[in-house]
Amino acid sequence: MDGYSIEAVGYAAAALTTAAFAPQVVKSWRTGRVQDLSLAMLGAQGTGNALWCVYGVFVGSGPLAAANALTFALVATLFAMKLRGAKPAATADPL
Repeated sequence: MDGYSIEAVGYAAAALTTAAFAPQVVKSWRTGRVQDLSLAMLGAQGTGNALWCVYGVFVGSGPLAAANALTFALVATLFAMKLRGAKPAATADPL
């Protein structure tokens, strides 16, 4: 497999694993419900994503750095909502 193909696999994996967090963020944003999310899990996930992002930069892996930077942003959003103690929106339409 050539370098371009390997990078393409990396970007495809990055897109899928990052997109996996998006529905949770959208649902939590719409409903304001985050009580079932573990603060410890969000903290560990966010820290892990930040470290993977740094590692990706150091080893020169665009897919690794980009995916983890985006996932970190999604996890940080959930973490902030959890700390804020988000409440259900009055007219929320859950997914």
